[in-house]
Amino acid sequence: MTSLLHAPAVHNTLQRLIAAATLEEEAPPLLPPGFSFSAASAQDRSDAMAGAYMAISARGGDLLYALVRASRPQTVIEFGTSFGISTIYLAAAVADNGSGHVFGTELNSAKVDAARNNLQHAGVASQVTILPGDAIETLNTIRGPIGFALLDGWKDLCLPVLHRLEPRLAPGALVVADDIDQRAMTDYLAYVRDPANGYVSVAFPVDDGMEISCWCGGGPAR
Repeated sequence: MTSLLHAPAVHNTLQRLIAAATLEEEAPPLLPPGFSFSAASAQDRSDAMAGAYMAISARGGDLLYALVRASRPQTVIEFGTSFGISTIYLAAAVADNGSGHVFGTELNSAKVDAARNNLQHAGVASQVTILPGDAIETLNTIRGPIGFALLDGWKDLCLPVLHRLEPRLAPGALVVADDIDQRAMTDYLAYVRDPANGYVSVAFPVDDGMEISCWCGGGPAR
């Protein structure tokens, strides 16, 4: 069986988006004068970066695809959809598995529309529901068990989002966090790397680093 990643619609859409994201890295978008990330709300940060891809790499996408194919989750959560590059990899894996669904989250309305359009072009829109708004709230609508979660939104919110998801994680669920080299991920990494919290966690050396954590249960009650 050939992977859907090699189908023309998926392959061409990903190539186009990854090329645009690569160009953006060479000339990052300008922030509004006087804008402060540390003082801004998550919504204000998202709106200020409305044109920014902030995407995973092709290698990171292949890793996500492989993990979802291997673990075969029925419910996949993505915190931070942006333009939908990682979402396409997740959706392709779910489609190739023959069952399951991806629930993405995105604060910026323009990115919600762009991601939905990109998913349509890739031919995997039926595998995905994008939830507009604050993930802390919108993810409460997703019933468990959750078999796979990608945390790639604002880094200071990854741990709060994980806490909200934990009661619905399936035994053996995989939680993948991106950009673990960022300082804002310190508390998150300390949490998932502490065995008392119920995870077996490994850093994977792809691009800015991904943390792959397997939920074994037994963490503190919340």
